[in-house]
Parts: sequence; C-alpha cells; structure tokens
Amino acid sequence: MREDIEFDAEGVTLRGWFYAPDDAGSGSHPCIVMAHGFSAVKEQHLDDYAEVFAAAGLACVVYDNRGLGASDAAPGTPRQEIDPWAQVRDYQHAITYAQGRDDVDADRIGVWGSSYSGAHAYVVGAIDRRVKAVSGQAPLVSGRRSFESLVRIDQWDPTWEAFAADRLERARGGEPAMMPVITEDPTAPAALPTPDSYEFFTRTQRDRAPSWRNEVTLRSIELFQGYEAGVYLPLVAPTPVQMVVAARDRLVATEAATDAYERALHPKRLVIAPGGHFDAYTGPGFEVSSGAARDWFVEHLGVGKVG
Repeated sequence: MREDIEFDAEGVTLRGWFYAPDDAGSGSHPCIVMAHGFSAVKEQHLDDYAEVFAAAGLACVVYDNRGLGASDAAPGTPRQEIDPWAQVRDYQHAITYAQGRDDVDADRIGVWGSSYSGAHAYVVGAIDRRVKAVSGQAPLVSGRRSFESLVRIDQWDPTWEAFAADRLERARGGEPAMMPVITEDPTAPAALPTPDSYEFFTRTQRDRAPSWRNEVTLRSIELFQGYEAGVYLPLVAPTPVQMVVAARDRLVATEAATDAYERALHPKRLVIAPGGHFDAYTGPGFEVSSGAARDWFVEHLGVGKVG
C-alpha cells in the first residue's frame, strides 16, 4: 500500500511516498529510506524498488530531493540546485520522519541509494548511527575522478573559470548559470554527457516522469566535483554495508567503486550486476540489484520481527 507523504527538513518541505509492507498488520516494521540520484525524481523507477522491498516485509520512505520533482527548494536557493551535503542532511530528516511513524520500528532503519544517492547512503551510514544497514548501487565514490572522466581535459580550466564567474554573478544578485543534464550530442556541454544517460532520462521523462527537468545549476557541477563520498566507506562499520556495481559502468567507473569497496570494513558485501550504469533499473540488472538490496535488508533488519 502506498500513500503520499510530506515532511519538514528544517524549513523545506520534502514530498514522496510511504510504502507499507504488503503483509502489514499491527505493530511496527523495518523501514528503508530512499532517494534518487543526480537530478532524478522518484518516478524514475524508485517505485519499482520500493515495491520489491515492500513485498519482502519492508516499509519504505521514498522522496524527491529538495528542489527537484515534488519537493520544495530552500528559500533563496534556485530549483534544480543539487547540493550533495544538503541531500545527505535530508536523508537524516527522512530518517527522523520515518522514526516518528507508529508503523515504523525506529531501531530498524536502512538506507538505500543509487548513483549520486548511493554515495549519500554511505555518508549517512557513516555519520548517523540510527542506520542499521546500508545498500548503494552504481555509487559515485569520487566526484573529482568522475568530473575528470566526464569533462574533456581541455575544458577543465574553462569549466573552473565558469564556476568562479557564476559565483561572482550570483553574489551580485544575478541569475544562476544553468546547464543541461543530458544532450543527444555527447560532445556538447552537459552534466552527464553519455549516450546511456541520454537514453535513460529521455525514456523515463517520456514514459514515467514528466516532472523531470533537463537542467541543473552550474554550481551543482562545482559541488559534484568536490564530493568525495568514498572516504566515508571505512567509517560505516560496524553497520553492515553492501555495494552493488554495474559490470560495465562508464558513468561512475566500476573500478573506482570496487577500489573503494576494498577499503570498507566488514560486515560488507559486493554484488556485480550485468550491464552499464542505468541497466540496474530494468530487466536482468534490476532483478539482480533489487534482489540483492532486498536480501541485504531482510538479513540485517530482522524482517518478521514484531516491533
């Protein structure tokens, strides 16, 4: 069963869905807190994951990141601005919301994320001991490394200069610079300039998520390139941590994720899903990624125990 929800994140209203377990009766249940990756909104397949989790006895809080989809932006902050640290804090607000529900067991909270939010899941798991299990799929682990692989080397200096110019313009009261998330031409400037990014966002906007917008602030890219979530992986322990990587991920680099996984401490588990970055959301990749996360949470959150 799914219900529309909203909750406060220090003055910002975040909106999403609450999924009760399929077999929900009286008592409280373990709950997974979930948000999407870079620029994405919940309709871009997060409902599919939540349905798998709910069928296994897990409640879910699914929400849009601030300034995206159905959620509000912070006062004075433009929509389509993606601040990874604000999103980390919003995971914590979502945990608090979940813990305040009578049908959620406050002592059995897990966090799940994908791509950019996969990075957030590891950071939240490291800094917030309310979290009892973590699963991240196709995770970003190094913003600088991803920036250097997505932006041509001859464009690094012009991009850094554009960051500085944007800060000056915004300080003078001007409008923030914007850039597209995707373009059909992979050589054109975009936040995610890969063919599979273009296919995923074009398809899901058409078929599932008309609220998704193909733009982000330029500052979102500046914040992205300074986000080094992988350094938090060793700090998640003793909370159980899982990493699901795509075998041929060229957006966040499979080898970077698996290198970071080696630095995580036990208990941990690595799962390899077929295909590239976005193949985790559909077909065989979805069966592997959703099943692995479901089983991890069932194992570590005590599904079946009455709270």
